[in-house]
Amino acid sequence: MLKAAWDLVESPVGPLMTVVDGEGRLVRVWFGNDWAGLGMPAAERDAARCAEVARQLREYFARQRREFDLRVAPAGSPLQQQVWRQVAAIPYGETRSYGEIATRVGGAAVARAIGRANGANPIPIVIPCHRVVGADGSLVGYGGGLAVKAALLRLEGARLASLGQLPLDLG
Repeated sequence: MLKAAWDLVESPVGPLMTVVDGEGRLVRVWFGNDWAGLGMPAAERDAARCAEVARQLREYFARQRREFDLRVAPAGSPLQQQVWRQVAAIPYGETRSYGEIATRVGGAAVARAIGRANGANPIPIVIPCHRVVGADGSLVGYGGGLAVKAALLRLEGARLASLGQLPLDLG
């Protein structure tokens, strides 16, 4: 079996480190280019094995792709997997609140767990956790930072009053 492979993709929000497993499934996207100490298994840099991920990310940033067609294998608990499926179903340019996701997954009893699961999403952008906002439409929490979250939502044409309050416009 092949080892995991990684490569860097330049993007308008900075470098993205992508990781595919031995079967070619996307398992991680990190903002930045340093994964030291992040608990990743041994991997080798291999642009060819990561080429499809890079192509689709570039198309997304060029506004030529609204949905990703990648095999993904995010590692997480059953609840996290359920949350990520709900998040992946949010259409391009739209948002859902944490409460709306909680209602679909298990009601108010899991509301806090929804935020934690969204924050633990190992494949941001592809599993579009940037589309999850506060109940009042406010931008809350994002692994890449709120400016990046705002930039991704602007790129998609999302309409939120809070978008204008943060820098980094992708054009």
